Amino acid sequence: MKLEDFKLYLPKYLSAESDKELFDSLKDFPNNIDSRFYTNHLIDTDVIYQGDGLIDMLFVNLPNPTIKPVPSMILSNTCDIDLVNIRNFPSQVVYAPLFNLTKYQEALYKNSEKLKEQIDSHIQSIKNQEVTQIFFLPKAAGKVDDSIVFFDRVCNFPNKLISRENLKERRLFTLSDYGSYLFLLKLSIHFTRIQDKVERKSVNL
Repeated sequence: MKLEDFKLYLPKYLSAESDKELFDSLKDFPNNIDSRFYTNHLIDTDVIYQGDGLIDMLFVNLPNPTIKPVPSMILSNTCDIDLVNIRNFPSQVVYAPLFNLTKYQEALYKNSEKLKEQIDSHIQSIKNQEVTQIFFLPKAAGKVDDSIVFFDRVCNFPNKLISRENLKERRLFTLSDYGSYLFLLKLSIHFTRIQDKVERKSVNL
């Protein structure tokens, strides 16, 4: 596929300026995974957006029963958890914890049997967004260090119990058009790949 063909798959709701900014960012990927991942355009809103980073989300890593508050990234679709949308059943917010990338790397040095060069190569692959189950988040000054999100470390919490009144204090970041596009792309690849190569014929039950 030619790079120009990507324009067919860009969001249709963007202004001409934002559309160009997103396309230019994608042209430079993965050499521009930096603070342009984030936006301050929505900082004062009382809406939780897909891809938002929030502090103090409760996390449990089963079978360890300990529950603790940790910074996390919202996986749920924005519309699904918007309190304006009245549903026939209560919504849950789906999210995954943020892990400090440096601490992850140091843990691998300490506990992995792989060579340092192999671990360093793995970390670089993460930073290039090449590991399908991990989303890399670059440093945002004063908010978050280089971090990673494992798409297979998922929790959920009642939507209505997350106060929207103090979101500005709880919100670590909101993804920009560029960050959000890559986030959704990786989320889709991780959860919706039709590659298991298993033939599933219909059977009358």
